[in-house]
Amino acid sequence: METSHPFLIGGAWRRSGTTVDVAYPYDGTIVGSVELATGPDLDDAVATARRGAEVMQRLPAHRRAAILHEMARRVTAAADELADSIVGEAGKTIALARAEVDRARTTLHLSGEEALRIGGEKVDLDWSPAGEGCTGLLRRVPVGVVLAITPFNFPLNLACHKIGPAIAAGNAVILRPSTRTPMTALTLGRIALEAGCPPESISVVPCRTPDAERLVAGPGIDLVSFTGSPAVGWWLRSIAGRKRVALELGGNAAVIVEPDADLAAAVPRIVNGGYANAGQVCISVQRVFLHRSLYDDGLEEILSATQGLPVGDPRSPATVVGPMISEEAAGGAEEKVREALEAGAGCEIGGVREGSLFQPTVLTRTRPEMRVNSTEVFAPVITVTPYDRLDEALEMANDSPFGLQQGLFTSNIRSIALAAERCRAGALIVNDVPTFRMDHMPYGGMKASGLGREGPRYAIEEMTERQLLVIRHG
Repeated sequence: METSHPFLIGGAWRRSGTTVDVAYPYDGTIVGSVELATGPDLDDAVATARRGAEVMQRLPAHRRAAILHEMARRVTAAADELADSIVGEAGKTIALARAEVDRARTTLHLSGEEALRIGGEKVDLDWSPAGEGCTGLLRRVPVGVVLAITPFNFPLNLACHKIGPAIAAGNAVILRPSTRTPMTALTLGRIALEAGCPPESISVVPCRTPDAERLVAGPGIDLVSFTGSPAVGWWLRSIAGRKRVALELGGNAAVIVEPDADLAAAVPRIVNGGYANAGQVCISVQRVFLHRSLYDDGLEEILSATQGLPVGDPRSPATVVGPMISEEAAGGAEEKVREALEAGAGCEIGGVREGSLFQPTVLTRTRPEMRVNSTEVFAPVITVTPYDRLDEALEMANDSPFGLQQGLFTSNIRSIALAAERCRAGALIVNDVPTFRMDHMPYGGMKASGLGREGPRYAIEEMTERQLLVIRHG
């Protein structure tokens, strides 16, 4: 096995002597080893980033845009390397890994475009006599140092959703990737340097959880941008002190299928939305509500589509559902399913685990309080429930501590209007599943699903402060 991968601090590659092995989720094979940043290294990362923030603040918009466009070009050039890395670390199928690389390129390109659009506005101050002869100019200025903490399930694109806007806004950034998928992030750090990112402004620091918490709680960080589980996200917010915090957390996404919906179009989207990436997507379809008039047919079609999904080694082009990130994660999903079955739920298909592989599962006769409905399962598990009236379905969809995205299939404009009025989530997706996301759209949730929005333009708003200049000229 090759020598362990060093981490990046302010443009310099370092080793600490403390390492972590990275395993292929499908069979546990060790695919690499990464050096972990420790306390002194992280102190240096913060100190270097403080200097880097001053460099970035002086960097003109065209330079920031050029860096991001060059990063996008280099991501495309390294597409095979990055896709293989994503498969090896995250267990994502090769098709999804290639799609993630393409999305990452888009995210960086969009960030470069938005670097040129960070405008301001003139504020008229003569609304009262005291303001006569004064002009206000409002602009956005970078917050300074962004600490970006990213999860395992999209190790490249979610890192780009933080690094891209941070650079576009003129910030320095410290990226702490998941220790399950650190090698892809380190490659992205190399790409950032090669693309001309000022060395002081970029660090990539795989580290243990206590050390990451120390970064969040300690001085020198201006904004914490976290993507991951709700429990961890809200805990980090509680220890962050007065820092700004942006949280993109999880959910138990619901989709409603009305009697006038095109079932033939809805079912493939539901199945793909529930089982892509082994259900390890924060907007995976988890709760499906079918109108009673089409419940039997809809359930039968869902089961038929699920039955044929190839499950196995994600390196095989034929595989649609690969492993979960670990046997432990798969075991947690298995426990929630078993608990539901013991409480009276029915398992129509799946429910079987073999190591880290969890067979695509459809549960019926579940109740809202069961953990397969009330928590984020984050596995290839969906529950299917009948309903009689749309307002009933909307109430069930909203009966959740989470509110990231919801889906609705209907051709009735009145149904769309009612759902839009009642929806308690960050987005309502009509005639598609809640798993729908375009990388430039404002993305984020309500309730326990987070704070703020991602998408380059909207993340830049989170990563900048409004500053007012008042000029008395008369």
